[in-house]
Amino acid sequence: MYKRRQEADALIVFGVIMQKARIRLTGTDYQKVEEVCEKIKEIAERTGVNLAGPIPLPTRKLVVPIRKSPDGEGTASWDRWQMRVHKRLIDLDADERALRQLMRTQVPKDIGIEIVLES
Repeated sequence: MYKRRQEADALIVFGVIMQKARIRLTGTDYQKVEEVCEKIKEIAERTGVNLAGPIPLPTRKLVVPIRKSPDGEGTASWDRWQMRVHKRLIDLDADERALRQLMRTQVPKDIGIEIVLES
């Protein structure tokens, strides 16, 4: 039923070219990122579209060393603060119904979501 075209990386279903949606999730709280991934999985199961992922991308660590003493006197002791940015990548077939439900999902404020349509 599905044929993969090598040159356009698009799915052909009964002569109609379907687009793919690439969803990139980023956030500092990995549990919230996983919750959003589960919501996207449920949408894909309900609508019956093909889903690839979630693929965990490398976690980015932002480390900021800060000197403990503000005046510069005494021994040099440092605090090391860090923020971890967790990323996930999900590919799914861009069915109109699935994308409409995806746009309506509630995403927490600290989670970034980027949707790119590819043909």
